[in-house]
Amino acid sequence: DDQKKVADKKVEDICGDMADAPKVRLTTKKLLKGHINKVNSVHFSGDSRHAVTGSLDGKLIIWDTWTGNKVQVIPLRSSWVMSAAFAPSGNFVACGGMDNMCTIYDLNNRDSTGVAKIVRELAGYEGFLSSCRFIDDRTILTGSGDMKICMWDLEAGKRSLDFEAHAGDVVSISLSPDMKTYITGSVDKTCRLWDLRAESPKQTFFGHTADVNSVCY
Repeated sequence: DDQKKVADKKVEDICGDMADAPKVRLTTKKLLKGHINKVNSVHFSGDSRHAVTGSLDGKLIIWDTWTGNKVQVIPLRSSWVMSAAFAPSGNFVACGGMDNMCTIYDLNNRDSTGVAKIVRELAGYEGFLSSCRFIDDRTILTGSGDMKICMWDLEAGKRSLDFEAHAGDVVSISLSPDMKTYITGSVDKTCRLWDLRAESPKQTFFGHTADVNSVCY
C-alpha cells in the first residue's frame, strides 16, 4: 500500500507504447523415440551431448542427443521411476522413485547380461525418492517424500548429511552451476536456497499458493 501511494504511474501505463515481444520460433532438432510409456525425467551429462531419460516403461535410456541414437538401455527393477540424474563426468547415472531407493549405475562397466552395472543401492528413505543430482562421481544429493535432503558418500555408501528440509515432500532439486548451492521445491508451497555444507536454508521463498513441482537454476 505504501508503494502504491508514492507510485506516480503504473508499469502498464509506461510500457503501453512498446511493441509486443517478438515471437520465438522453436523447431525440433531431434525427436528421441524409444520409450513406450510416460517419460518422467530427463537430465544432461556434463558434456551437453549425452542425456538420460527415465520412463514408466521401466527403462532408463542413455541418448546421444546430437545423432538421436540410443547409447544404452538399462532395464529397471521398479518401473515407478520419478527422477534420473547423469553425473557431470558422464560415468554414472542414478534413478529412483516409488521404490524408496536411489540406484547408481556405472556406465563403463557391464554385468553378465551386458547392462550397466549397479554399483550402489541407497536405501533407508521413509518416502518416495523425488529427485537426485550428482555433485561429482563420489557424492550425490537426494530429496524425498519424507521431507528430507540427504547427501551420500558413494564410496562408503553412507550419508554425510541427512536433515528435514521442508514441512512437506521435497519434490525438486536444482544445483547451481558452480555446484556450491542448490534450490529445492516442496509441497509445502515454498522454495528454499541452501549451501551444500549447511543444514539450514540461506533463504526461503514464499509466494506460491500450491505445491512447487519443479525448480531450476
